Amino acid sequence: MIIVGVGAGPQMLTAQAAQAIAQAGLIYGSKRAIELVAEHINSGCTVRIIEDYKKLRDLPDDAVVLSTGDPMLSGLGYLKGRVIPGISSLQVACARLKISQLKVIPITVHGRNLDPEAIAFELRRGRIVFLLTDEATDMQSLCHYLESQGLHKKVVVLTDLGYPEERIDRATTACPPKAPGLSCIFIGEL
Repeated sequence: MIIVGVGAGPQMLTAQAAQAIAQAGLIYGSKRAIELVAEHINSGCTVRIIEDYKKLRDLPDDAVVLSTGDPMLSGLGYLKGRVIPGISSLQVACARLKISQLKVIPITVHGRNLDPEAIAFELRRGRIVFLLTDEATDMQSLCHYLESQGLHKKVVVLTDLGYPEERIDRATTACPPKAPGLSCIFIGEL
């Protein structure tokens, strides 16, 4: 199996990833991932939308599995097989805000429970926290917790990175931002 990072948005596919997709006979991916690479899929290829992520481990060896962003940043890199990296939302977000990736600690709360203390711990260490969020992420409560811990920080919400409707909204923990479903969020000394 080959796990291919398709990038965080349109036109962020690497040449290596495009080649693997073009040569594939069987591709699995989310609807969004398939849409991002549709022009590279050959006409004889069987394409399937992933219905059950638990069954991905059972795919045949010749399957290509598409992972949005980079498979090793909250993606499908845990699967057995070769990984072709992609341009991650972390890379794009750091580039947009001119933040060194060396200052950033990524934490995903996408499909996971939010641990405010883990975020506070990293902020106390002087790190900039990069959060991958989803619809269940409660930014109001997180920011309230950080404020109660004396952590008065800047917050930047990046939405739809790489798409024409891309947005970058700035706020603070004292005046928390609204964070639409699939967003990336920086918290720290920005």
